[in-house]
Amino acid sequence: MAISVHNPDQYMASLRQIIAQGRKRLGLLVGAGAPAGITAPGSSGPLIPAVAGLTEKVLKILEASHGPTLELVQKDLVSPNIETILTHVRGLSGVIGTTKVHGLDGAGFKNLSELICSEIGKIVSAELPAGVSPYSELTSWISGTDREHAIEIFTTNYDLLFEQALERGRTPYFDGFSGSRQPFFDPASVANSDQLPSRWARVWKLHGSLGWEANSDGDVIRTGSSKAAHLVYPEHLKYAQTQKAPYAALFDRLRRFLMTEDTLLITTGFSFADAHVSALLDECLSANPSSTVFAFQFKPLADEKFASEIAGRRANMSVYSPDMAMINGISAKWLPGDPPTRDWSAIRATYWSADPSAGGNRFSLGRFDQLCKFFASSKSNQVLAPIVPSVAGTTAAPA
Repeated sequence: MAISVHNPDQYMASLRQIIAQGRKRLGLLVGAGAPAGITAPGSSGPLIPAVAGLTEKVLKILEASHGPTLELVQKDLVSPNIETILTHVRGLSGVIGTTKVHGLDGAGFKNLSELICSEIGKIVSAELPAGVSPYSELTSWISGTDREHAIEIFTTNYDLLFEQALERGRTPYFDGFSGSRQPFFDPASVANSDQLPSRWARVWKLHGSLGWEANSDGDVIRTGSSKAAHLVYPEHLKYAQTQKAPYAALFDRLRRFLMTEDTLLITTGFSFADAHVSALLDECLSANPSSTVFAFQFKPLADEKFASEIAGRRANMSVYSPDMAMINGISAKWLPGDPPTRDWSAIRATYWSADPSAGGNRFSLGRFDQLCKFFASSKSNQVLAPIVPSVAGTTAAPA
């Protein structure tokens, strides 16, 4: 009896060719797991914590002043985290007026939302360490090839690490803002950004960013500071306000990217627990079979339920986890095959490494730092032998 397995060499050889050639339309979706995988200088902790860690830190800081209120707010939510808490707090601030809920009136909740944003800003304003980092390696890959299409970076993170890396690497980029004194967000330029030079990267901050503020007219501007006042998809805002804000234009840009023929979106550090983004990906993958998503996940496949749910019904999405992969809707363990070339061992080491805890090897590109090294190393002149995919992307192995 035969069982299905996935050969990592087959898929990574193909991906390596794609990211090295500069011809395909490529995008990256980067979540909170990216900076969380980088150790802060002089510390054993992450450079910036992921959502769970960020939630814990902010709640601990505000416990003395607003502990009871925040406990009650969390009980109102099915899956409380700092983003859903902030959205709920903002919603209450806009509707209850002078009535008190959980000990605060509307003005009190408005003040609480500002405190939450302020603490988020302090935590995520970490500077990118000097020297080589995953962000600098990714920047090197972006700027190291003549491209037919610009690299588009979509991120739910608030930090400025991509901006710092691109600027240190003298790599031009566009983020939807125009101007110099108080750059303003221009939705029309976002929609038509394909007209900009392809050597300019695009950085789309789906949930807002440090340094975004509303000016006296209510328009969002980029200040260049580390203040955090305009964060998280504004569920509580009225339709007109939502359309005026950057969020609608940025989500439309992600939709436009995925609906373009023959595109590849690579996700890293993203858990797919964000319902807004995941629903959009699912919808676009269904509507446009020529678009593809490769999801590089940190946890074992069994623990990546949100990504697996989409990949289970969309054959144009693949999930790559350390122990297994879901490709073409088929879940199977990894099993390397014959090397594509004689000197393939050095390249295999970039995505296949020893796992002492499991007593064997594992697929390692679920880690943001390893994925960035893989991208940076794709610029080598290694010539690959043609690889013929097997039926349904699997290889038969004896049971």
